[in-house]
Amino acid sequence: MTTPVIAVFAGGTSSEREVSLGSGQACAVALARSFPTRLFDITANALPAGLDRRQHVVFSTLHGTFGEDGGMQRLLEAAGVQYAGCDIASSALTMDKTLTKQAAAARGVRGAKAILFTATAKPTVEAVIAQLGENVVVKPNAEGSSVGLSLAGNRAELGAALGKITSGDWLVEERIVGRELSVGVMGSKAMGVVEICPKSGVYDYASKYTKGASEYFAPAPLGDELTATVRAAAETAYAACGCRDYARVDFMLSAANALYLLEINTLPGMKETSLLPMSARCAGLDFTALVREMVTPALQRFHAAAASAKL
Repeated sequence: MTTPVIAVFAGGTSSEREVSLGSGQACAVALARSFPTRLFDITANALPAGLDRRQHVVFSTLHGTFGEDGGMQRLLEAAGVQYAGCDIASSALTMDKTLTKQAAAARGVRGAKAILFTATAKPTVEAVIAQLGENVVVKPNAEGSSVGLSLAGNRAELGAALGKITSGDWLVEERIVGRELSVGVMGSKAMGVVEICPKSGVYDYASKYTKGASEYFAPAPLGDELTATVRAAAETAYAACGCRDYARVDFMLSAANALYLLEINTLPGMKETSLLPMSARCAGLDFTALVREMVTPALQRFHAAAASAKL
């Protein structure tokens, strides 16, 4: 039986390139403890030279546009290369926050009320306040790592946030004040619930990637019943969006313990200190064991395809 090489994709062309390079390096080191591994720095929206479907199984850590939205997945499938993680359809769906919330809501997992708009057809401040109130979140509809996120608590701040928008699709969303939670899902089973406590009060790009800017509690101190509720909601949202292999599901929990879906990350941050590894440690998986589990279904698909080709 052919022993495939794990091709770790890192970098990419999105605004999250630097984050991805860190994820890729950490995963390549960990995967190399279990498998032959090669790290590829992706610098274009194309498959890298040297990638071979007969030799490689891809473990992508490309975050954001093209890496996480189905673009790279489409190239891999066209080339017959097996890869870990969500397929084209679920990657594209979950990159779109509005479609994600619609799919989850159809299964009973709600999201915050929101207005979807384009930069060329922005709502007025008055229209937003009439529908959502003054306390809102403004963010891109299809970006990760909280890129572009801003908070508005009054008319002036909302006007300023809308005024900065010059391109793309955006959301203005009712702000849910409460506790931010994150749950890793492996296969179809939720792992531990992690609570995120940003010292600034908002989990934006700086709070995510500035050392000491946020505290994390893994497992989150929720109690058994509420923990079970959050884990069940994560599994439901994951299934509703057709996710495969693994993903990370993020929520806000209001002061009244009402749960609201924020988004699903199909290729989340993957340093040892990232949220998905924190969730996995609650379930007894250290970082090396986690990445081994994450790539296993893709290895099974590789061997099945190789066996089929020989029939």
